[in-house]
Amino acid sequence: MTYSVPLNDKKLFIRWFLKNFQLKRREGVWILNYLLSNDDLLQNVHFVDEAHYCPRSIVMSTIETTSIPFRFYKENIMTSDAEKAFHDLRINAHEAIYFQLNFPNVPPDPLYLAVLEENPYVPADIFISEKDRLAAERLLENSVLEFQEQQLLKEIDEALDSGNKERFFELSNLLQALKHTK
Repeated sequence: MTYSVPLNDKKLFIRWFLKNFQLKRREGVWILNYLLSNDDLLQNVHFVDEAHYCPRSIVMSTIETTSIPFRFYKENIMTSDAEKAFHDLRINAHEAIYFQLNFPNVPPDPLYLAVLEENPYVPADIFISEKDRLAAERLLENSVLEFQEQQLLKEIDEALDSGNKERFFELSNLLQALKHTK
């Protein structure tokens, strides 16, 4: 059984959002106010990330973001026409619809976290796992260390060729310190 976000939590969040942010498209305000006035529709609203993967979704952005102003997705169709989205909401109030609101949310507000749901349509392989991320970081760190070591060896050779003992000892100490970090 999946968790259903209570209607009151959704209403509190939408009211907070409308009070604190300005959407890039005024039609978005109308849509959110319509959600507040229609409990049957609001019951089928899910706030998620990556909503464009969902079969039916709306993405709206505030003026503080660089994200797209408005998008409505239905199956394989995408439009920026908010009136089409509003019409679809009215005639298909009984169908699930997923909303993604792009707004500055760092740190995330508790009201937002209370309504945010996991997106069931995001492909499993879209995000890098923690294990893969750590492996990539290690590979990058090792590559950087290897490059630095090669650069130091090259500079040591140049110091030897030029007879610069002071530079040779300085670079040799740096090389030893680098080897200890590996």
